[in-house]
Amino acid sequence: MDEIFEKVQAVVDRYDEISELLSDPAVIGDINRFMALSKEEGSLRDTVDVFRRYKKVVEDIESDNELLREKLDPDMEELTKDELKELTAEKEEMEAQLKVLLLPKDPNDDKNIIMEIHGAAGGEEAALFAADLYNMYARYAEKQGWQVEIIDENKTEIGGYKEVVLMITGNNVYSKLKFENGAHRVQRVPETETAGRVHTSTATVGVMPEYEDVDITIEDKDLRVDVFRASGAGGQHINKTSSAVRMTHLPTGIVVSMQDQRSQQQNRTKAMEIMKARVYDFFASQNEAEYAEQRKTAVGTGDRSERIRTYNYPQNRVTDHRIGLSLSKLDRIVNGELDDIIDALVIADQTAKLEALKN
Repeated sequence: MDEIFEKVQAVVDRYDEISELLSDPAVIGDINRFMALSKEEGSLRDTVDVFRRYKKVVEDIESDNELLREKLDPDMEELTKDELKELTAEKEEMEAQLKVLLLPKDPNDDKNIIMEIHGAAGGEEAALFAADLYNMYARYAEKQGWQVEIIDENKTEIGGYKEVVLMITGNNVYSKLKFENGAHRVQRVPETETAGRVHTSTATVGVMPEYEDVDITIEDKDLRVDVFRASGAGGQHINKTSSAVRMTHLPTGIVVSMQDQRSQQQNRTKAMEIMKARVYDFFASQNEAEYAEQRKTAVGTGDRSERIRTYNYPQNRVTDHRIGLSLSKLDRIVNGELDDIIDALVIADQTAKLEALKN
């Protein structure tokens, strides 16, 4: 634990330094620096609080051990031993906490996200499943106190989604939803199935952090913008002006279409938000692997054989195949009660990172 103590002490020293800076009039007068330091202080607070409690527990353990070396009456000795047992268990728990808190942070964890949900294999049933996934995430977001905004959608005539693009904003959205990236599979009897047979369909979910202007700048010369008339389900025109926008990033070939907003300017603004996220995602992904292969791994093609999670309606069961977790409460999960799945995925990710540090 000595190496961990050194790392934690460095965090505590930085926290104390920031606390002093935040009371400096020169820093208070510089709003950008003040906000940046306040954010950094907040990110360190949990680690500092656990470490300070840990040090107090260690002191109490040493004190109890000294007491036990003295002559105590039987009742006092028993009380001291019981307290020592509790303190030792708390010490071990906090050592595990500190190891997790010192893991490298994903710099995107506190960002808002753009989520894209596409109906994939399964025709109209896949589009209906995409709508169910949208409702599931919207309900989960509501429980978290987040805001959800539909920024593009392509509905089918019976209420499904060929595609729906969401902006989800709030505290630490990406940290909780980043593991939703991938192909989701549903097994159920479609409403249109007269023989009662179970069908398998898929929808894909893509999760990208929202990137601010400081992260990336897209030059006008790198964009081609086409305008056209917005249309509703079935292709019918819903206005007489060319308010819809199709934006193409020429260096990468990434295309964003937007027709959900009332005016061409609003559609341009929303299209640019999505474009920035996709272009940044493109270049960030190239640092790890070729973009196409990385996206195929993360999201998949939507083929029935590819999936990160299966929603089995006849058995009321949801299975996350990455961690082998099965929960027999599909009805509650699709109603937005995702905490058990997301917490398990976070713990699995932390465990894998801890194991990697040992090797």
